Amino acid sequence: MRAFVSAADLHDLVRDTYGTDRRLRELTRLAGGSTKGVYRLTLDDDTTVLLYRWAAEENFWPARTGLDVGPFRADPGRDGFARCHGLLRDLGVRVPEVVFLGPDRALVEDVRGGTLEALLERDPVAGRAAVGRLGETLRIMHSHRSSSFGFPGGTPAGFALRRGLNSLVEAAARDPRIAAAGDRLEEELRSRFAAVRPRVGYGLIHGELGPDHVLIGPAGEPVLIDIEAAMFFDVEWEHAFLELRFGAHYPALRTVEPDPARLALYRLVHYLSLVAGPLQLIEGDFPNAAFMREIAEGNARRALGEVDPG
Repeated sequence: MRAFVSAADLHDLVRDTYGTDRRLRELTRLAGGSTKGVYRLTLDDDTTVLLYRWAAEENFWPARTGLDVGPFRADPGRDGFARCHGLLRDLGVRVPEVVFLGPDRALVEDVRGGTLEALLERDPVAGRAAVGRLGETLRIMHSHRSSSFGFPGGTPAGFALRRGLNSLVEAAARDPRIAAAGDRLEEELRSRFAAVRPRVGYGLIHGELGPDHVLIGPAGEPVLIDIEAAMFFDVEWEHAFLELRFGAHYPALRTVEPDPARLALYRLVHYLSLVAGPLQLIEGDFPNAAFMREIAEGNARRALGEVDPG
């Protein structure tokens, strides 16, 4: 049985942060998180703040997934969050303000405008304007360059190939259609990797930027969340994911002319990872298994379409 946070656990934190004249009135654990717990705290003056908690009982992933290679070993803890938050904030990228940062938890601004995903459904005109502003944010990030992506002894494409091959093994063990096409998918991964030419210099990417990882701030500005995977990498990794998640809205987010070879490799790696990851996650007690199965099914069809077009 997982031990989540209770109101009693937060008494000292609320007192130390807000003083003795403020009380916690309501605590709600928000759905959707798989590596950290996210809770909304409502105080007795109706102000709200979010609690991020990094602890083993909040992490639904198995200890080993096969997807955690090289730079994809995202640091889900406090240090990874603090590092990425500081880097993005210093660039002027809008992220939730930090109210308190402790060894295994943080209190952060509760951005109440909802997700960009919800805005696009509710008000397409306002949603498209927010996507345009997100494109400006991404141009700042992707143009912030580094000569290294921080993992000596390999290349971004090499680590992506390893992640793709590992994802193929995990996906094939759980989806017979992927297993039947396994040799062709492996050959396609290796062929696409072989077409990637060396390059120097990498841009800052979010790493998993879908419209559900963008909140709308008080002035309509996009606010990036789930930032722990931010890193210097081939920007095509980001663009392959943006293309997948934003669909018809993607052109407003196209910050560069992507390298076609890298984009082709990273597309296929994303598809396979988004089969393997969700299917492994629901083998445990993740609460929204149906949604994860839907993600896996859609990406299984995409992956198979790369080797069996039509």
